[in-house]
Order: sequence, then C-alpha cells, then structure tokens
Amino acid sequence: MAQYLVVAHRTARSPELAAKLKEILAKDPEARFVLLVPALTPPGWVYEENEVRKKAEEEAQAAKEALKAQGIPIAEAKAGDISPLLAIEEELLAHPGAYQAIVLATLPPGLSRWLRLDVHTQAERFGLPVIHVIAHP
Repeated sequence: MAQYLVVAHRTARSPELAAKLKEILAKDPEARFVLLVPALTPPGWVYEENEVRKKAEEEAQAAKEALKAQGIPIAEAKAGDISPLLAIEEELLAHPGAYQAIVLATLPPGLSRWLRLDVHTQAERFGLPVIHVIAHP
C-alpha cells in the first residue's frame, strides 16, 4: 500500500487536487493519503502563531472531510509549519520511509507564493517524486 504526502492549503479542497488524487487511486486502489496543511501567515508583519496554526488545523479537517466525501481515503490531516518546506521536512523526519511521493498543490503562477518560493522544485531535495498540481482559487 503506497502512502502519499499531500501538501496544500488554499488548494486543499480544489477540484484539481481531488482529480489528481482520484487519478492516483485509479492506478493504485490501495493508495492512502496524509494531508499536510502548512499554516498561512495573515497579511502584514504581526500574527499570533497559535492562531495561524489553529486556522491551518481547521482547514486540514475541513479539507479531509471534503476529500473523503469524494471517496478519497485521507488517513490523517494535520497542520504544519508556516514554511511549506519545513512542514514537509518535519513530517518526513517524523515518519521516515512512510511516503512514496509528495503531492503538492499550488495556486497558478502569479498568484502562488509557493511557486515564487520555488517550493515545487525545492521539495525534490527530500528524495521523493513530487507530483505538482496547479489548482485555481
């Protein structure tokens, strides 16, 4: 049974991400997914870390339920660090060898902060295939 780390925030409930996960399931009906939602900082410089973490946890649970309602087996949904790369790294270190690939969902170029930060190519440093999904808001 293959397990995939799905990393998304504003795109976690997008039809594009759901379609990609269904595509993976069609090829591997035993596939399981863990949803990791990195926290988002609000505009400006000041924010409360616990508050942004709580919002990420709420989004993770809402996205889990939305994806499960579409028949996508989300084994777990959790919040992560505000840095998507650090969130991925922490998850992979906590569960060595658990994942076969990373599914990374971003907004389109021009809207996506993660694309500006080159998260989709930098995530390759973890040694897993990165499946990049571009989703619309």
